[in-house]
Amino acid sequence: MARSTPPALSAFQYRDAGNGKSGGKRFALDRFDPAAKPFSSGSKPRDKAQVAALATRIDALQDLFYADRRFKLLVVLQGTDTAGKDGTIRGVFGQTSALGVHAVGWKVPTGEERAHDYLWRIHQKVPGEGEIVIFNRSHYEDVLVPVVNGWITPDETRRRYEQINNFERLLVETGTVVCKFMLHISKDEQRQRLQERLDDPNKHWKFAAGDLEVRKQWDAYQQAYERAIAATGTPWAPWTIVPSDSKTHRNLMIGRAVVKTLEGLKLRYPPGSAELAQLRVE
Repeated sequence: MARSTPPALSAFQYRDAGNGKSGGKRFALDRFDPAAKPFSSGSKPRDKAQVAALATRIDALQDLFYADRRFKLLVVLQGTDTAGKDGTIRGVFGQTSALGVHAVGWKVPTGEERAHDYLWRIHQKVPGEGEIVIFNRSHYEDVLVPVVNGWITPDETRRRYEQINNFERLLVETGTVVCKFMLHISKDEQRQRLQERLDDPNKHWKFAAGDLEVRKQWDAYQQAYERAIAATGTPWAPWTIVPSDSKTHRNLMIGRAVVKTLEGLKLRYPPGSAELAQLRVE
C-alpha cells in the first residue's frame, strides 16, 4: 500500500559525528532496508513520471543556480559496485546543461596523484561559483579500499576521517553545499546486477575481473562504510542513506533531495541593469 505522505528525508540522514547526539550508538546500515521504497507512490509508471518531472525541475533550478553564482553544489555518490552511480547521474541530472553541471568519475590514483596527499586531486575538481559537480565515487574511497585491504592503520584511518571533516567544513564555509548519498543495495541485488553484465555482451565493458574479488569482501566493505558514515556524517555535510535495490526509487529519492536542497537556497537572478532596460534592438 502506498504511503499517503512520504517520510522526511531527515529520517534517512546521519549527521551526528562529533556532536555527542548519537549517545555512543554505532551507526548500522542494517537499520535501512535496501529494498524499501519509502518515497514511492506505489506505482512504478507514476514514480518514473515523477523522476522525469524532478529532472526537469532540477534543470530549471540549475539555470537559476548558474545565474545566481552565490553558491556551489557538490553531490557525492558512494556505493558498492553496481549500486547505480552512473544510473543516478543519467536519471536525475540528465536534463541539465553541460555548461554548469559536471560529473567526475574517480579511478585509482595516478602516479602524480599518489605523489601528493590524497585530497590534492579532489580539491582540484570541486565546484566553482554557480557550478554543480557530481562525484561518482569520491575521497571516501581513501577510507574504504585502504581500510578493507589493511593498507593504513586504525590511527591513520581516524586521522583521515578528521581531515575529511575539516576539508568538507572548509568547502561549506566558503560557499559549497555538500550533499552525500550512500546508495545502499543488498548483496543479492548486486549478484543479480553483476550477472546481468556477464549475460549481456553489450555490458561486458562494465565488468572487471576484480569485481568478483571485491564482492568476496562484502562484509568488510559494509563495515568500512558504517564506520566512515559514523565518523563523517556531520551537521555541515550529512550522509543520506538511499535504499537502492529499486533503480527508480533511488532516482526518485535523490531527485527529491536535490530539488529540496536547491529550493532551500532561495536562489535569485542577478538584478537587471537600468541602462539595459532602456535599450532597444533595431
